[in-house]
Amino acid sequence: MASTIREARYRVEGMDCASCASKIDTAVRRLSGVEDVSVSVSAGTMSVKFADENDLSTSIVSRVGKLGYRLHPIQAGQAQERKTAHVCSGHDHNHEHDHDHDHGGHSHDHDHGHKHNHAHDHDHRHDEHARHHEGNASQKGEAAAVAMGLHGHDHGPTSGPWWKSGKGKLTIASGLALIAAYAVGKTIPVTEPWIFTLAMLVGLLPIARRAFVAATMGTPFSIEMLMTIAAIGAVFIGATEEAAMVVLLFLVGELLEGVAAGKARASIQSLTALVPKSAFVERDGRLDEVPAETLSVGAVILVRPGDRIPADGVILSGESAVDEAPVTGESTPVRKEVDDTVVAGTVNGSGALRVRVTAAAADNTIARIVRMVEEAQESKAPTERFIDRFSRYYTPGVVVVAALVAVLPPLLWGGSWDEWIYKGLAILLIGCPCALVISTPAAIAASLSAGARRGLLMKGGAVLENVGKVTAAAFDKTGTLTEGKPKVTDIVGFGRSEADVLRLAAALEQGSSHPLARAILERSTADGVAIPTIATVNAVGGKGLEGTVEGAVLFFGSPKAAAERTPMTPDEKARVAALNDEGKTVSVLVAGGVIAGAIAMRDEPRPDAAAGVKALTDAGLRVVMLTGDNRRTAEAIGRQFGMEVRAELLPEDKQRIVRELKAEGFNVAKIGDGINDAPALAAADIGIAMGGGTDVALETADAAVLHGRVGDVAAMIRLSRSTMRNIVQNITIALGLKAVFLVTTIIGVTGLWPAILADTGATVLVTMNALRLLRPVRAA
Repeated sequence: MASTIREARYRVEGMDCASCASKIDTAVRRLSGVEDVSVSVSAGTMSVKFADENDLSTSIVSRVGKLGYRLHPIQAGQAQERKTAHVCSGHDHNHEHDHDHDHGGHSHDHDHGHKHNHAHDHDHRHDEHARHHEGNASQKGEAAAVAMGLHGHDHGPTSGPWWKSGKGKLTIASGLALIAAYAVGKTIPVTEPWIFTLAMLVGLLPIARRAFVAATMGTPFSIEMLMTIAAIGAVFIGATEEAAMVVLLFLVGELLEGVAAGKARASIQSLTALVPKSAFVERDGRLDEVPAETLSVGAVILVRPGDRIPADGVILSGESAVDEAPVTGESTPVRKEVDDTVVAGTVNGSGALRVRVTAAAADNTIARIVRMVEEAQESKAPTERFIDRFSRYYTPGVVVVAALVAVLPPLLWGGSWDEWIYKGLAILLIGCPCALVISTPAAIAASLSAGARRGLLMKGGAVLENVGKVTAAAFDKTGTLTEGKPKVTDIVGFGRSEADVLRLAAALEQGSSHPLARAILERSTADGVAIPTIATVNAVGGKGLEGTVEGAVLFFGSPKAAAERTPMTPDEKARVAALNDEGKTVSVLVAGGVIAGAIAMRDEPRPDAAAGVKALTDAGLRVVMLTGDNRRTAEAIGRQFGMEVRAELLPEDKQRIVRELKAEGFNVAKIGDGINDAPALAAADIGIAMGGGTDVALETADAAVLHGRVGDVAAMIRLSRSTMRNIVQNITIALGLKAVFLVTTIIGVTGLWPAILADTGATVLVTMNALRLLRPVRAA
């Protein structure tokens, strides 16, 4: 019988560079029973898939601990919230795991009808049990790391300044040792060789131990190994002062990498800081202030004017303008009333709201977005996979070149051994692949974070990369280009006033839940119309409604059914036909045997739809509407956008058209609601769900536009294209600097110091360049 594959996720402390991730990946992958490993430097997480019959948790924690990192298991569905110490100017960003926020994920029904089934089900009652095991695992990892004394990275969560971190302390100790060596060496010159060697060993010993353990676990050519060989080699040829300085520069470079990695992680994690720490919950007729993370589904909370909303929920009473800018980027406050949904982290305006909680803290919108982005960051893009493969050959290749440079000139042409060994050692340092390996994931992680903050979710690096290649966009109409619900657009009075037509039609429609009825009732409420009491009302099958209001017999239904009761004049027919030609649904009111008027309704375009479609066409995309609606309605909407229209389609027709576009050479994005258009979404190169809930949308599509803005599709494509440009820049920086210093080292212009500065400098430049992508995404 085939074994079941389990997946375990961990947060990795101390991992802040591509070299770290590569060593962890290789070490864990070599464990027997492991099927797959995904490590994200940017998110600081690792996912491991292994056969169900193998309980590898202890082995994984122990093995990674020996490399000098500490693992914290991430429970399925838990709120992955961390306290972040933001310290500028070289300060370390250390993320503390806030285990008090661990509420298990669960399946729940929201009032708006979407059932969100989370794949990672976990019972709340097991939280304390999980924390106990998590603590034990962490202690084991920490004990293993401390016992080996390996890693200059942090061994535990810290909230203090960078100089209190393990990495900071090692760097300071190495710097002080080097200063002391200069003081003693210049005072007593005869001691220089061994005093600088001692200073070098302060920083090198932890590096050498990490190199040895990494080599035994499958990574012989780690940056630590190259660093160790270069430093020891420099001592043997008498360059002890340079060896000590190179070790210090290496440690400073690692410290800077940690700062840059912290900034990327802090970008998406800062979303969790938007949720307030406390909430006012109604209990037995009184209000109690409780921690927000303890709120359970079904609890009723009071949100005062000006307060941040502490949980996802549905409004039970009250109305207010809610500022959603912190979460969605929507600059204009959104009017909310009874039965509307609200999102944790948004800001209540002027009115008090009573809200029923629909999601626990671990499962609110922000927590799910953070979780999705972190999981997406573990998914490698094609470019990243190629760079990883390339670096596996690149580093051993540089080691061979370094060895040839050190040995061949003295052997073949009588060169100085010291001079050429020195050059070979410098080339070894140039061979570190850190800047090259981080060039792609740093940019992708920054883009995924920036996109998520605007409500643009993508399932991983491959999706982000492919979105920018899209050359054709196929939109669903209802709920995507349009609002998804009809609105009254025209009220026409023939025999009566417009107000009278609306008043009588609303009287007949009272109590109906039909979308057209709701549209009429909403319009009458908005216009302040007093709806009269209805005596009787009956549905006339497939034609309309018939009833008695204020002693008059009324009929409200289709123009054809109305004409069967009372002949319509040519002018009345022409007016109805004109409204139909605009894609509107028209219902005619007959009162006392006379045509009284007509009401036209239409599912109106989203406010930003025209600008969003124009942004796509301006970007060179072919834009087409695929809809099952009737041709006249579809073309009326399409004319407003100047887009190609394909109407009266079945789901299989949409799939066929997507395939036809691909056959013509287009890279096709299908944008729909993520539910009804599954065949077309699957057939497209990229499926983008718009207007659905986060879970529903990402279950069925590659990417999602959470806030229903058509312009966000263009923003997603822009983000992808700017990311790919950033990656090209990063690779150019990484390889270009190394090529320059390779040549200058061989011809004798630069030595060990510039070599390590080139490596550290390139890594920091690449990371900082990638962080530019964290800037806000422009709207269309």
